Amino acid sequence: MNIFARGSLAATFGAVMLGTAFGALAADVNVYSSRHYDTDKALYSNFTQQTGIKVNIIEGRDDELIERIRTEGSNSPADILVTVDAGRLWRAQEADILQPTKSKILEETVPAHLREPNGLWFGLTKRARVIIYNKAAVKPSELSTYEDLADPKWKGRVLIRSSTNVYNQSLAGSILAADGEKATEDWARGVVANLARPPQGGDSDQIKAVAAGEGDIAVSNTYYFGRIAGSSKPEDKAVAEKVGVFFPNQNNRGTHVNISGAGILKNAPNRENAVKFLEYLVSPPAQKIFAEGNYEYPVSKQAEISPVIASWGTFKEDELNASVFGKNNEEALKIMDRAGWK
Repeated sequence: MNIFARGSLAATFGAVMLGTAFGALAADVNVYSSRHYDTDKALYSNFTQQTGIKVNIIEGRDDELIERIRTEGSNSPADILVTVDAGRLWRAQEADILQPTKSKILEETVPAHLREPNGLWFGLTKRARVIIYNKAAVKPSELSTYEDLADPKWKGRVLIRSSTNVYNQSLAGSILAADGEKATEDWARGVVANLARPPQGGDSDQIKAVAAGEGDIAVSNTYYFGRIAGSSKPEDKAVAEKVGVFFPNQNNRGTHVNISGAGILKNAPNRENAVKFLEYLVSPPAQKIFAEGNYEYPVSKQAEISPVIASWGTFKEDELNASVFGKNNEEALKIMDRAGWK
């Protein structure tokens, strides 16, 4: 049940409406989610079919949902917060709205680096942040690391989103953990110096700009390219044919991997159902839906991945705990701001 559209956290939707919609029924689980993918609906209906537990969904923007939960306090009907990027999960953690969860299934299925050490949140899917390159202008042998994007050889050739984008903040946060503050700021300044154009648009826009020759390399989450490569539209197929995927830092720490994830809320009225729902979301059938529906990597090693992303090959991933680069988001943004990354 979609109570209202994504981003529409209207003030008129108050306690009375919440009480009517959710009702804190024993056979329900109430989810606040910033994932806005239609394919996720199959997850909710399948869980209900298997367990008899009804899934009620409120969709909104990450920060707005976190603030709403804070405001609702002990009266909140929400059981689970589902969001994208460890940086946002860290914000929820800092807002003190989550409670620790002990679950053998979650702990055995979700790798340690993809969950908060005390069980406050768990990764549900993975997104590698990769380099997309124009096959006509760049050879894979010319590519190596994220740090190399600051090399002057790429001057006027790099495309990337704004520093305000949480995916870039988490990437910079991972570099901060690996290389330290000074090296990270030097890297950010180098990236800015190499930009083909001022940051604009989302990851899909960077990929299409590389295909159009506006720049030679771009940084993107894998699922954005998966959507393009898996599309039946002729214009998307043309883009996919012109570009390739490169996994950075394979000779050292590995490629930066971020997550979408979830945690059980401190005042969850249906905690037992919430645990069951999270455990279901990391089961192989649910992980397959995640993987095929939005071209994301499953967190479960037993789950199948989309043939589209399987075609890119395997890669070594950075096993820095997601809570670390999530925590580093704020400092990373300050560093990028100082470097002139708009």
